[in-house]
Amino acid sequence: MRGSVQASTVAVTLCGLEPHLVQVEVDSGRGLPCFSIVGLPEITVRESRVRVRAALRQLDVDLNEFVITVNLAPAYLRKTGSAFDLAIAIGVLAALGRVASGRLKDTVLLGELSLTGQLRPVRGALPALLGAQRRGLKQAVVPTDNAAEVVAIDGLTTRAASHLNEVVRHFNGQVELALATPQEAKCAPSSQVDLAEVRGQATARRALEIAAAGSHHLLMVGPPGAGKTMLARRLPTILPPMTPRESLAVSAVHSVAGLLEHGQGLLQERPFRAPHHTISPAALLGGGQPLRPGEISLAHHGCLFLDELLEFQRRAIESMREPLDSGEVTICRARSRAVFPAQPMLVAAVNPCPCGHAGDPTRCRCSPDRIQSYRNRLSGPLIDRIDLHVILPALTIRHISDGQGGESSATVRARVVRARDRQRDRVKRGQTLAPFNAKLSSSDLDRFAKPDAKGRCLLQRAVEKMGLSMRSYQKLRRVARTVADLDGSDTVRSDHFAEAIQFRCLDRDSRPHVSS
Repeated sequence: MRGSVQASTVAVTLCGLEPHLVQVEVDSGRGLPCFSIVGLPEITVRESRVRVRAALRQLDVDLNEFVITVNLAPAYLRKTGSAFDLAIAIGVLAALGRVASGRLKDTVLLGELSLTGQLRPVRGALPALLGAQRRGLKQAVVPTDNAAEVVAIDGLTTRAASHLNEVVRHFNGQVELALATPQEAKCAPSSQVDLAEVRGQATARRALEIAAAGSHHLLMVGPPGAGKTMLARRLPTILPPMTPRESLAVSAVHSVAGLLEHGQGLLQERPFRAPHHTISPAALLGGGQPLRPGEISLAHHGCLFLDELLEFQRRAIESMREPLDSGEVTICRARSRAVFPAQPMLVAAVNPCPCGHAGDPTRCRCSPDRIQSYRNRLSGPLIDRIDLHVILPALTIRHISDGQGGESSATVRARVVRARDRQRDRVKRGQTLAPFNAKLSSSDLDRFAKPDAKGRCLLQRAVEKMGLSMRSYQKLRRVARTVADLDGSDTVRSDHFAEAIQFRCLDRDSRPHVSS
């Protein structure tokens, strides 16, 4: 005769980064052997019964004479991933009377089981437990390899286990699982490149500094070998350290994507993502089944470098318009919907023509029609969303051989950090909600980037001569605010606006070109 529901455990399923608590209800009884999982499980979850059955056999628990029914509630929510294995196994053992169910309350269980009962790490442990903590759960048990990434969650007692038997003995009061400790976290090695290695290109170096100080998007146009890629790859060396909140957000995205190394703690360095130009729109924005973040989200609070931008699929680069404005990506599929954060610094590099040497009559053989067709791949609306445009001239042998490098990354970074501190001070004083200048609202700009009489004249002439859109006009004011912060000025002077205007050089025709 079948029994009623005898045990219940708690697991978490993710839809993108959004966690949902799942009650794992287990009913057991004697009869014709059967192990059923219901509640809209995907195939990975349905396969859990095979892993659980084999793992329980290692504990001398034979299910051949039992009818086991597992219900994953709420039933309308689709369940994906292998993280349910541990919760199902402990629920089955509790239903069979092998585990004391009293200690299971308010405890979330995450982990994949091997056939021998070993606990394997799972994707998304960090956002899953963040959601569990927000919903009032007090304790969690995770695989040892996931412990370092979740230890920073306040208000949640997290214990780590490497085998199912350890978890069973813990809930039966025979042993206490070890608490996850901060010492388990690992830091990524520091970058080995330095901005001092860049020769010449003073204007581009200045644009890079302004971009880092205000988290502005940057477009570099120049011939091959001018230093576009070299500059972009040194951007992380001048960015300020991540705050704890930023580190948590970035690590959560990488955890869902399965990019955190086993035993690695929260990421300490800002991400730098440089996808190849053959990337698809889905890989850039996110997609798949289950939904996973794309490169634009993996670069959250870091840098997304698109080298040879005009070689990317037009659909891919144009699909970034809305995320660059809103700071998030919403992916909708027939059976699922997910929202991922997307606030990277976009740094793009393009050549002025297909051969890269436009303007040099001795080297460029591109026809005018071919050059125009090449430049038309980059639309005006996308250029409009990029704050800083800089044209890099070709380097001469003198720049390369004179041995004179520019300022080091440490020197430039110190100025960037001071500018960011000024921006954070405005947030702390309650003057704005924008964490950095690139996100200042129109009302913020009226308070913090109000031009004087001379500045208004400059702006008016710029709008008239360059045909700036309202978006470009506002971006120009944000860049000027960043220049003022680098200068340590509370007000935005006309010289700050003048410097910002020189970095809108592509607005005249909304296409990359080379000018003197």
